[in-house]
Amino acid sequence: MSENTENKPAEKAETSAATPASTAGAPTNGARQDERGGRGRGPRRERPQRQAPPKPMTEDGKELQEKVVFINRCAKVVKGGRRFSFSALLVSGDGEGRIGVGFGKAKEVAECIRKASETARRRLVRVSIVEGTIPHETYAEYGGGKVLLKPACPGTGVIAGGGVRAVCETVGIKDVLGKSLGSNNHANVVKATVKALSQLRTRETVLSSRGKKIEEKKAL
Repeated sequence: MSENTENKPAEKAETSAATPASTAGAPTNGARQDERGGRGRGPRRERPQRQAPPKPMTEDGKELQEKVVFINRCAKVVKGGRRFSFSALLVSGDGEGRIGVGFGKAKEVAECIRKASETARRRLVRVSIVEGTIPHETYAEYGGGKVLLKPACPGTGVIAGGGVRAVCETVGIKDVLGKSLGSNNHANVVKATVKALSQLRTRETVLSSRGKKIEEKKAL
């Protein structure tokens, strides 16, 4: 009996010493999966940097500024549920006296904005600007929209809101007083603002239409 009891601890020691050696040489779970072509993590691949979409340009190479005035969501109730569609009203200008209005419809927001941008670029209108403001007071109506614009001193800023402000900032006007007097419909307000700006005429334009010469300023 004494011999058996003496041999048992020695056998346990041998087995315990043998287990670390066997586990040390064995591949880990991740390595096994790699060998089998499983889900092991390999070297990380660097993601290519995303390139920004090209900025809209005019035909003569000038960069255009775009502002989304309003996005409307329309829901159509059908047998299976609701189907949504979107429409976007956008203003585009070069900041140097040209402005265009675009309207687009699509099933997704990004697509309707793209359509509105293309329409606005095709409808650019030239506007008379003198020293960052408008040359004289102007008023216009489009549908139910009524807009009044007045020139302002340097440093005043664009005192207007909604669609009137978006149009004035995009066209390049820095100082102006604006007021919407009619409907709050965004499309009519924006189109009335563009109509009011298109009616502007500078002093030189008026004199040349009357056949008069522009008098040069006398030096003091």
